Amino acid sequence: MHIQVINFELNVAHADYIAGATDVAPIFADMPGLISKHWLGDEDNNIYGGVYLWETKEACDAYKAGPVFADVMSNAMYKNQSSKDYGVLDGPTAITA
Repeated sequence: MHIQVINFELNVAHADYIAGATDVAPIFADMPGLISKHWLGDEDNNIYGGVYLWETKEACDAYKAGPVFADVMSNAMYKNQSSKDYGVLDGPTAITA
């Protein structure tokens, strides 16, 4: 497994973001290699994003090379976008999963 964390601030109202996120959620549901995406929102501090659980690093890399990720990272609705990804430590994770 592989984890990716994307964060950004909004340039739109919270309600508009929620509506847009709900509209595009099916795109992520059909993303090859994506196990789950957890949508993040901290309205008080204007920090949003997602935690993505990928089957493999290669699936994450394919997403980062594609048009959906490019849109997230260049979309004018967001600012200060960042993306970081991490390997999963299988031993301890197996105990807590």
